[in-house]
Order: sequence, then structure tokens, then C-alpha cells
Amino acid sequence: MKKYLVIGNPIDHSLSPRLHNSWLKQNNINAKYDKIKLEVDEIESLINKIKQKKIAGCNVTVPFKKKVIPYLDKLSKEAEQTQSVNTITFDGNDLVGHNTDIFGFTKAIESLDFAMKNKNILILGAGGVVPSIILALNEMNVSEIIISNRTKQKAENLKFFFKNLKIVEWGRLPDFDVIINATSIGLNDEIINLDFSKSGKNKLFYDVIYNPAETNFLKIGKELGNKTENGKTMFIYQAYEAFRLWHGVSPKINNEILNLLEND
Repeated sequence: MKKYLVIGNPIDHSLSPRLHNSWLKQNNINAKYDKIKLEVDEIESLINKIKQKKIAGCNVTVPFKKKVIPYLDKLSKEAEQTQSVNTITFDGNDLVGHNTDIFGFTKAIESLDFAMKNKNILILGAGGVVPSIILALNEMNVSEIIISNRTKQKAENLKFFFKNLKIVEWGRLPDFDVIINATSIGLNDEIINLDFSKSGKNKLFYDVIYNPAETNFLKIGKELGNKTENGKTMFIYQAYEAFRLWHGVSPKINNEILNLLEND
């Protein structure tokens, strides 16, 4: 039986095993998918197990999407552009890092009744999935992308890859049409310490977090008269693409799958 897994820290919230194991069963694939919490100093050992083919494939989540890159042999075009890897596959004996977050975010936005073209986008956070979101937004021809991160230098570092970014101090809320929470604030019911009361209505509040389904960030956005969306659709589509890369099969996304990911 082949073994697949997702690594991250924290990892308890991840519903990846629930999703992938359901697809494996549906497609009669003799494999199992698990989740493992890792520390930074354990990454190399884990990658060696993949190279030894003890593990057939791996998903990568926060905070390891950049940290795994030195241990890989090749990167896909998207992974190279973003310096972010969330899926590891084999090409012969070479380990290849892919980025399926771009595909996931693009499909998620397409599913919303909200035109992104010429919109001002404010992103909270500068790590993990943010480069993928920026690349996808650039393809959507948005007007401006503004980054706000508690550690400003980390936001400034993104300008090495994306010249068109505007950086603002954490706590400042410039005018925006769409605000994206790409931090981990909300995983444990925390509140983002920002005042959205003067931001206006009919904006899009988007949270990459999907578990819990409604973070405090989204609750506040809804109370203020805005459209809200969590990261569930993005999560499903990035997993869909990873599954396709590993197994050569396009898994079904239907009500059964959507219901599977509802909170317990």
C-alpha cells in the first residue's frame, strides 16, 4: 500500500486526509493518506524517506512551503515563480516541487459572483500561500495589490518576486475592494486586531482558513455588510490538482465531498 501525507505545524486542523482518503476509496487506489506534525529540523529526514520511496508523495503546508525547496531536485514553473511548494511528486527518481495553490485559488475565485478585474486587493500576511495568491491575482488583472504583515520586512521581501506590490504598516487599512486573510489568525478562534468598521460595505472578505468554516474575520466582515468566503473551495481544488499529479486521475468534486468537509 502506497503512503501519502501532508506535513505542517500546526496540522490538527487539516482535513486533507479526509478528502484524499475518500478520493482514494472512490477510485479504488490502494493507498493511504495521513497528516504529520513536523519540526523544522525533521524536514530533511522526512524528505529522505520520500527519496527512498517509503512515501509516494507529500503535501506541504505552513510553515514549510519554502523550507522544503533546498531538498528537492526540480521545481515546476509555478513553484519556481512563487518559491512556494505544496505538493511533492516523483519524476523518475527526482523529487519535484509543485504549487497547486495557484490553481486552487483561481478556481475558488471563479466560483464566486465577484469580478476581480481592476479591484484593489489588500492581503493580510506575507508567508505560506501569499506568493501563490499574488501570482493568481496578477493573472486576474486586478488594479493594485497591497500587503500588510506584522513583520514588515517579510512583506518587503515579496517585492523581489513581485515588483507591483504596495506595502503598508500593520494596523493601517487602506481603501480596498477585497481583503484576504492569509495569516493563521483565526485557526484557534483568535481575532485579527484591526478595525474594519470604516471600510464600507459590499466588499469581499476572503479567508484562506477553511477549518473553522467561519473565522472571526469572516463574522466581522458579514456583520458589516460584506460578501464573505472561506478557503474550502481553494483547499478542495489544490487537493484535486495534487491528486491528479500523483495518480493521473481527476477526482470527483460533488456534494458528497463537500459534505465530507463540513465541521464535525
